[in-house]
Amino acid sequence: MASGGLQYQFARLNIAEKLIAINVAIFLLANLIPVLFGLSSNSILTWFELPEDLLRFLSKPWTLVTYAFIHAGFGHIFWNMLLLYFFGRIFLNLFNEQRFIAVYFLGVISGGLLFMLGYNIFPTLSDTNAVLLGASAGVTSVLIFTCAYIPNQEIRIIFFNIKLWQLGIFVILKDVLTLSMGQNVGGMLAHIGGAILGYVYARQLMKGTDIGEGFIKLLSYLGGLFRPREKKGPLKTVYKKNTTRRTSRTVDYDKEAHQRKIDSILDKISKSGYESLSQAEKDFLFKAGKED
Repeated sequence: MASGGLQYQFARLNIAEKLIAINVAIFLLANLIPVLFGLSSNSILTWFELPEDLLRFLSKPWTLVTYAFIHAGFGHIFWNMLLLYFFGRIFLNLFNEQRFIAVYFLGVISGGLLFMLGYNIFPTLSDTNAVLLGASAGVTSVLIFTCAYIPNQEIRIIFFNIKLWQLGIFVILKDVLTLSMGQNVGGMLAHIGGAILGYVYARQLMKGTDIGEGFIKLLSYLGGLFRPREKKGPLKTVYKKNTTRRTSRTVDYDKEAHQRKIDSILDKISKSGYESLSQAEKDFLFKAGKED
């Protein structure tokens, strides 16, 4: 009963909330298992954290993704999940969950690659042993994507309003300054990798190119390999009137009109911000995102 209830509640969450729930569950397990079984904390983390050494990475390539589900402490996971929740809501008001997954995980991968690249190219880092963990690269990718796509949208921070493009510049400058001071170098490289991915993704999407389309198709294909195949019943011959051509045209026209309305609303957001939309436009955009 309780299990069914948890499964139902989990299924109702949007993709950002599901990622938060998974991250929190893994964080709790990663801290409880060593205590309960008398293991060292590193005995578990070493299988999931991303190493800077290329040979060590090749022995466990899954760490290019799994590192994003491991956090060093409460403060680390708290701020990552808070930002993921806040910007996940904004993102999912504009786009569907598949695009969110693409932006988030491509940001994770980009951050991990820049981390390894930096430690294997820059002389000051080449002799340093380091590992990368945390969801920051994915979160930064979603954040910067949102800031680049609807730059004039205002959000309230404590006592004042700020436009998203201003927040995006602040985040990037903070990371670059922290990197220049030699603090948390690996983490800052990952942040910058995620930020670059998020910005490029948003700008290309505004030009009509979805750079994550191939990644989404790959995930759909991999997911299909693990789905149980439906049993097919005996074949039946069914006779229908030849209305396919007319029906197809009607559907195509409906889709084109629907997409034109979405593009018009997104263009309005890009120019004047999300708050410039009427309530009807917000409702339409929200429903369109759910249907995709």
